[in-house]
Amino acid sequence: MQSDAVAEAASDAVSAPAKVLVYGAYGHTGRFVVIELLRRGLVPVLSGRNGSALEVMAAELGLDARRADVTDAEAIDEAMRDAAAVVNCAGPFAHTTGPLLDAANRRRVPYVDVAAEIEANEDTFTRIRERAGAEGEIVVPAMAFFGGLGDLLATAAMGDWADADEVHVAYGLSSWHPTPGTRAAGTVSRERRDGRHVTFRDGSLQYGEDESQLTTWSFPEPLGVRQVRSKFSMADIVTIPKHLRVRDVDCYMTVEAIAELSSSDTPAPVPVDENGRSEQTFVVDVMVRRGAEQRRASASGQDIYAITGPLAAEAVDRILSGRTRTTGVASAGAMFDPADFLDALHEELSWTSELAEPLGSDRS
Repeated sequence: MQSDAVAEAASDAVSAPAKVLVYGAYGHTGRFVVIELLRRGLVPVLSGRNGSALEVMAAELGLDARRADVTDAEAIDEAMRDAAAVVNCAGPFAHTTGPLLDAANRRRVPYVDVAAEIEANEDTFTRIRERAGAEGEIVVPAMAFFGGLGDLLATAAMGDWADADEVHVAYGLSSWHPTPGTRAAGTVSRERRDGRHVTFRDGSLQYGEDESQLTTWSFPEPLGVRQVRSKFSMADIVTIPKHLRVRDVDCYMTVEAIAELSSSDTPAPVPVDENGRSEQTFVVDVMVRRGAEQRRASASGQDIYAITGPLAAEAVDRILSGRTRTTGVASAGAMFDPADFLDALHEELSWTSELAEPLGSDRS
């Protein structure tokens, strides 16, 4: 029979908050993820390649820091030694995803990343989908503003539809001051596809010439009608068709945001509030069409990098508490109940859905 002290220790162990390894924790987005994990009562373990940055952040937040380079499998395994899950926030994800996925598999812990790199997202699905499904792993790529949020909205908009002809994801950004990580990821993606443009048409990813067009999109008020560029492909063209039966997925971006992203003179985002968010605001407007019917779901908030924090942290919290709908490699809308997930972010995100609309009323 256990002594009282042993029983008490066992009870404490059971109730101890779960540790979550955050790789790239000191990065712009990684910091938002760390803070949101703390808000949910989880214990972030800081990790990454930059030892000095880790030490500064660990001292500031009173957290454990474990330096590890993705090229060192032993160091990565040691960093994950008692983690219940891992969140990869370190781009370019073309370099970090594979090693961290392999380590998560060896350690038998769930893996979540915030990758917006189309090729890295596709790699995650194609590289380990069969293994992950067979072994009961949980892997959620692109659990971020690009990829995750659009997928949740598209899944919510689909409702009881088994399939759709088209999914349109329109991004209404008031501005876009990219982080150094965003710029680096974009460079890697362009190099990987030899500068070709990528779209999702006729049920598959297709590479070729840039066929984007300048058009307009009628966003929900108060944003209203804005100039956008079509075929501005983001991670949504990977995440959405991985579980929703759709023929085409098209993304749109406001022209002001594209101009700032394209300019090398645009500075990185600057915090304007106590939460570290920039002044940037966003609207993500998703329309799905099947025949002559269309449905719509929209979300709005502040700072595309900051909102990735609660998106990724909520995903981890739900995985660790068993609030998932499948196993294996899955997009956000497949892994979680989309409406319930979006409702849980009510402090950071407003969202609405309209499940029946006449065709032609929303897109110019």
